[in-house]
Amino acid sequence: MNAAGAIFTLVAVLLQLALPRRLAIVPLLVTFAWMTRGQVLDVGSANFTVMRIVICAGFLRVLLRGERPAHGVNSVDVWLLIWAAWLMAVVPFHADGAFVFRVGLIGDYLGGYFLARIFLRSAQDVELSFKVLSVCFVPVAISMVVEKLSGHNPFFALGGVHELAEIRNGKIRASGPYAHPILGGMVGAALVAMAMCLWRTHRASALLGLTAGATMVMASNSSGPILMELFVVLGLLMWNFRQHLSALRWSALAGVLALAAVMRDPVYFVIAKIDLAGGSTGWHRAQLIRSSIAHLDEWWIAGTDRTRHWMSSGIVGNTQDADITNHYLQMGVWGGLPLMLIFCIALLMAFRAIGRTARQPMGEPSGHRPQCWFIGAALFGYVMSFLSISLFDQSNFGFMLLLAAASVSQPEVLRSASEMLLDEDTPQPFVTPSFAHWAH
Repeated sequence: MNAAGAIFTLVAVLLQLALPRRLAIVPLLVTFAWMTRGQVLDVGSANFTVMRIVICAGFLRVLLRGERPAHGVNSVDVWLLIWAAWLMAVVPFHADGAFVFRVGLIGDYLGGYFLARIFLRSAQDVELSFKVLSVCFVPVAISMVVEKLSGHNPFFALGGVHELAEIRNGKIRASGPYAHPILGGMVGAALVAMAMCLWRTHRASALLGLTAGATMVMASNSSGPILMELFVVLGLLMWNFRQHLSALRWSALAGVLALAAVMRDPVYFVIAKIDLAGGSTGWHRAQLIRSSIAHLDEWWIAGTDRTRHWMSSGIVGNTQDADITNHYLQMGVWGGLPLMLIFCIALLMAFRAIGRTARQPMGEPSGHRPQCWFIGAALFGYVMSFLSISLFDQSNFGFMLLLAAASVSQPEVLRSASEMLLDEDTPQPFVTPSFAHWAH
């Protein structure tokens, strides 16, 4: 950790401990946006990135102040706790060092999620977090443009990222503070949906977020983020068909089965045919799925520490692992089919919470349905993108933030928050008569 990282960390920790509850999420958001994974404090065999240090400070604050999630524990919380329990339960099936590694994973995933659950207690809190990110990512977007034009990453001074930008088929791919261009682009794609949540109430911030997010997607020059953005837009368009989602889901399943019937390769090889930015490695991603199925007996119960033989190519300098460019398969490698299934159920619970809010009467406190739908659209973008990328740096906080926002969107949580706000004589979560009126 250099001087800049140490100063940033000290300020973030102090703010995390001192800020009022409604602003306590800000140090986490700024760290997520600006700090690379290269700033690390090593304590024995444990590696504390700046994000992990700020998360630890957040839990110290929670313990000292007795803060807790709004309306107690919900179904998303429970399934994420089960995920963590299984992740640790299979430690004996893995090599030395697995315990420390998995404690770090739980800190990254559940630490960020539960702090967001504690600090975000109402629709206004969610809006505030999206507003902060919309502003914070403006300099990140500018740096990625500089990186794309010059080929040099300004965040290299903080470590954890390459000095020279990645070049594929003669095109520069910017990554900013993230470990890979696809991760930086995915964060930008999610930011677009977050910024659209602000369009009615904070239009200036929304414009900043939309511009910054779209710029990050284009600067990454990767098919994955572009596809994620298309899926986000598709999710938004589903608002007008929200009463027919069940029929749409069955139609999508029928379409997949029809493709499987006419394709010579397995249906997931559709991924291999998608190339929106040029030089896509979709075939690698499809072949990875096929190889994981062929080697199912090696990992289905508790995961595996060796995947290099699954693919003809691997990770430079690593003789044990293939490049697992699939978040669901990454769960399987860590903890077998049970961990993968538990993760998927947690996602299902988040979408269920969003669906429950979308069906609420307009007079209910949970009538902020368009905001909730944007959160669902962003999560849908992640869910589809997980077929082609695995999160492995601070970018996972953006995903966990959206999961926490989905938890806050549950009707009983919003009703509880509304009552709390009334007691404090503050405005209720905004209510809109229709999506069209909201957009106007």
